[in-house]
Amino acid sequence: MEQPIISFKNVSKEYTLYKNDKERFKALFIKPKNAKKNKALKSVSFDIYSGESIGIIGDNGAGKSTILKMITGVAHPDEGEIEVHGKVAALLELTAGFSMEMTGRENIYLKGYILGLNDEYIRTIEERIIDFAQLGDYIDQPVRTYSSGMRMRLGFAINVNIEPDILVVDEALSVGDASFKKKCKSKINEIIESGVTVLYVSHNQAGVKELCKRALFMKKGELLFDGDVNKAYEAYEASKAKK
Repeated sequence: MEQPIISFKNVSKEYTLYKNDKERFKALFIKPKNAKKNKALKSVSFDIYSGESIGIIGDNGAGKSTILKMITGVAHPDEGEIEVHGKVAALLELTAGFSMEMTGRENIYLKGYILGLNDEYIRTIEERIIDFAQLGDYIDQPVRTYSSGMRMRLGFAINVNIEPDILVVDEALSVGDASFKKKCKSKINEIIESGVTVLYVSHNQAGVKELCKRALFMKKGELLFDGDVNKAYEAYEASKAKK
């Protein structure tokens, strides 16, 4: 029997909510009394197999981003087990991990190291990343001189060109101008067709249906439906109608 490439087994996650950054800092030293808690995930279980394209849908606060952060290793569960097999590329916070003083080219290597890649492999994809990002001579300038859009383009270019086994996308298709957005969408479709496993979070129903055959419908930290993408949206709409 085929092993899932991603497996969640009774996964729960709770966050403490703070009024401001000062309260969050104080909590590092003094345990807050009567702190407000948010149960981001409540005993969530699902399996995803190699080559699947899965949409994750639901309102804000449903737990969608928490699932993606756990798959990428940014967050960890309080309860339950998570298994992820293969190289993960994440189109979440595209500029995370960049050094502002290093050049774009140097940041390609820095991000590569963070993703567990070696020098030899990074060299084989370096020019492909540079060509995709369309930064011209700026690639050898400090990233602090880039606009936010240029930094996002570089982050996107790195993640889609590392030949991942799993691609995680969270509303990342809004990168750059119309021409670059089209290029990004085309690249993601190319990655899907190559057999890479894709998880896609978006509020754009048409976009999810275009990319995914299956969807997970999340509501207030619970997985309410897992199956055909059209039926998932039917469940989503029926849930909203009950409000």
